Amino acid sequence: MNGRHDRSSGRAGCDAFLASVGSRRDALRAGALALGGLALPGLYRAREASAAALPGPPRTTTGRAKACILVFAWGGPSQLDTWDPKPEAPEEIRGEFRAIETSVPGVRIAEHFPMLAARADRLAIIRSMTHDDPAHLSSVHHLQTGHLAPRPHSDADGPSPNDWPHLGSLVARVRPRGGALPPSVIMPWIVSHPAAPGGKAPGQHGGWLGKAFDPFLIPGNPNAPDFRIDGLRLPDGLPDARLLDRRALLSRVDSGAIAAPAWSDYRSRAFDALLSAEARGAFRIDEESPATRDRYGRHIHGQCLLLARRLVESGVPLVTVNWHDDGVNFWDTHGDNFNGLRTRLMPPTDRGLSALLDDLAARGLLDETLVVWVGEFGRAPRITRANAGREHWPRCYSAVLAGGGIRGGAVFGSSDRWAAYPDSNPVGPADLAATILFALGIDPATEIIDPIGRPLPINRGTPVTALFG
Repeated sequence: MNGRHDRSSGRAGCDAFLASVGSRRDALRAGALALGGLALPGLYRAREASAAALPGPPRTTTGRAKACILVFAWGGPSQLDTWDPKPEAPEEIRGEFRAIETSVPGVRIAEHFPMLAARADRLAIIRSMTHDDPAHLSSVHHLQTGHLAPRPHSDADGPSPNDWPHLGSLVARVRPRGGALPPSVIMPWIVSHPAAPGGKAPGQHGGWLGKAFDPFLIPGNPNAPDFRIDGLRLPDGLPDARLLDRRALLSRVDSGAIAAPAWSDYRSRAFDALLSAEARGAFRIDEESPATRDRYGRHIHGQCLLLARRLVESGVPLVTVNWHDDGVNFWDTHGDNFNGLRTRLMPPTDRGLSALLDDLAARGLLDETLVVWVGEFGRAPRITRANAGREHWPRCYSAVLAGGGIRGGAVFGSSDRWAAYPDSNPVGPADLAATILFALGIDPATEIIDPIGRPLPINRGTPVTALFG
């Protein structure tokens, strides 16, 4: 992406072409889909070469999901104030919120999820998520890859080439796919924490698989009137016909041995992607009706969930919706826990996630789309009186799944009387990742080759098969 045009002899025809568009970089910019510095042709080539090195065909499961939307509640939501209330606990444990009945007899959740409570018959609530790492950054790696971070229990390490690949990267690796759309998307940012020395959390990119497997990042606010995605649109004033002319000219230049034939094939696929109605249309959230957009909520989280629906409907296998940079503390409610949950965190989640489930169901997509809502850990059972907050607590928290063959109206696992520790059926981050892979029909024991030539299973957890009906 940063290379300059070589004006060596024998390229006069190419120079004439580039004079009209500025540079080769400008000529191909429209089809760049830049992921960590790789243009789309390089991305295709690198993924194809990597796929050819698989030890064998991916092992499959009985999972029937075609896609997964991972809704990541960045910061660590309080299990007691969302999915696992303890109304009989002392006040300093149970907190300010009431537990309300849901559409499933005997299952109660917190009062500020009323719309989700009405849809509990579609949900499977895991109340026994657990691990032992209270650090944000390394816990994100554990949750979003299914593997421990290179340095667990640490907020000091940002992303590195030694990270395990993101779940979406692993899916892309073991299940290569054609088409114009990327196999994994993250929005609306790569989560980071201003108080963490490492800044960005590890485990959100291709890791040791390489940049070719980085999920495609869609930054920004889809609710903004001027929302646009660079690299997925033609430059202003460039119609399809002119792009086709440029493609033909580049083909003639390449026929003079300026580019290797294989590279020309990959670049041809990049042009195909740019010209594809599928690729262009999937990201056009402005094509949704105002009523649909209103149902999701006219805020960044709701509109990200709507865009995620458009992407899985178009064939993207894994979309991660991170809680956005809200300028406050995300779900990291060390202080003012109850006001934060009541006003800025739970209402958009309640509306957006409910709309997503309804929309998928109405379109016949819920049975083949797994939706997962989870954070990197939970919050301490005992409230900090000085500031009405709850501290980090990885030992017991909650996750929620729906669609993709999940048996709704279920609660899996249980916590003790204060939601401090699992009382039955503990589930770790690796198990949750294995469950996602299982739902997508991918055996977690499928092996890939690491950078030093070792065959490694993509996951060492155990799928929670009891969740599936």
